[in-house]
Amino acid sequence: MTAIVITGGSRGIGRATALLAADRGWSVAINYVGDEAAAARTAADVEARGGRAITVRGDVAVEADVVALFEQAHAAFGPLDGAVVNAGVVAEAAPLMDMSADRLKRLFDINILGAYLTAREAARRLATSRGGRGGSIVVVSSVAARLGSPFEYVDYAGSKAATDTLTIGLAKELGAEGVRVNAVRPGLIETDIHASGGQPERAQRLGATSPMGRAGRAEEVAEAIVWLLGDTASYVTGAILDVAGGR
Repeated sequence: MTAIVITGGSRGIGRATALLAADRGWSVAINYVGDEAAAARTAADVEARGGRAITVRGDVAVEADVVALFEQAHAAFGPLDGAVVNAGVVAEAAPLMDMSADRLKRLFDINILGAYLTAREAARRLATSRGGRGGSIVVVSSVAARLGSPFEYVDYAGSKAATDTLTIGLAKELGAEGVRVNAVRPGLIETDIHASGGQPERAQRLGATSPMGRAGRAEEVAEAIVWLLGDTASYVTGAILDVAGGR
């Protein structure tokens, strides 16, 4: 049975990915940082759909928490097959001139350091030279990495550009280890992250201006993630796939 870890797995794209994995009978370790009830609901839904699930509380910016996440996943499911590097945050919209150092540090700690720590632990578990059986790592980036998000989220955009580079470099490091590394770059997706940035209607408002004329759904991003995790993407590594409605 395929076993995966999803950081930030209780809501949004992480939750949608967990549910789609469950439809395939996979086992899912759902990481969350604060909303225990949401994580429990996602786990219950995964099991109702035929998968197995555990929830693991932890901050991806804390090394010990990331290590513990993978240890608990292995203890519950045995050898792992994949990881989704998904946890991330955004702050309220502002130009860079108005961003505090505390805001920047918090965002970079979670979105960059957290992503690198998660990818590192996944690599250690999956690499054949470390006793793993190979597998797939999928990084959730953002189309903001190439758009820049001026006057709103240049810090967030920069953090996601860092994860694009992580994807490209790590794919080359792990190619001979039986591990594929790819990224998806969502566009304007209907999730709670926009509300956390002070603009709950942002996806609908700006999605209408995209070539497809609408915002995307978390389930549409999850389809790309699960494809990249699975064997049908067996010759895909180092790829960055935009799921952005043409933006």
